[in-house]
Amino acid sequence: MTAYHIAKRAIDISFAASALVVLSPLIALIALAIRIDMGSPVLFRQIRPGLHGRPFTLVKFRTMRNATERDGRPIPSEERITRLGRLLRRTSLDEIPEAWNILKGEMSIVGPRPLLVEYLDLYTEDQARRHEVPPGLTGWAAVQGRRVIPFQERLAQDVWYVDHRSLRLDAEIMLRTIRQVLSGEGAEPARFLDISELGFERYRAPAPPDQPRTTDEDQMP
Repeated sequence: MTAYHIAKRAIDISFAASALVVLSPLIALIALAIRIDMGSPVLFRQIRPGLHGRPFTLVKFRTMRNATERDGRPIPSEERITRLGRLLRRTSLDEIPEAWNILKGEMSIVGPRPLLVEYLDLYTEDQARRHEVPPGLTGWAAVQGRRVIPFQERLAQDVWYVDHRSLRLDAEIMLRTIRQVLSGEGAEPARFLDISELGFERYRAPAPPDQPRTTDEDQMP
């Protein structure tokens, strides 16, 4: 393990532990607000690929109601997200529970955002290199425009980070993230995206009409 990895892990542990302690009153307040607004559960959990594609359970604050159509399919994300959920996303407060993932070593403060397990077989060999480092709470692609830049360009930005990562670059990403959060830049709620819209070269067969290609909260790029 290099000096960079040791320092990065030490920073991750210090950050995550401090965040969970210092923000505990805010965490409790948000949890209570979600419980009143949307009921249980308070947390959104989903399996995501981590380092080397190994799965882990990502945790976030829930921002959507569990509403469905008559046939059982979820209604569009835009209609399920609540006013509270929009506020949590705009301020990135829904991401606070990921400090637990960081503390456990499943994530880092800075790294490619953890996407969906369903994408693993669709990446090119180069795109799959984004999993050579732990996923991050924020990342190089995120500070380049978050949801604004095309999905395939975000994957390329993730690989660029893997090749150029350093403590100095991590510090720059963290500072840019703080500015983005304070300004609300690019933090609009995710809309439902069909996987065929994401530009994967290896994508072929469409999913059956009753099988949504994306899952609950968002695709978190």
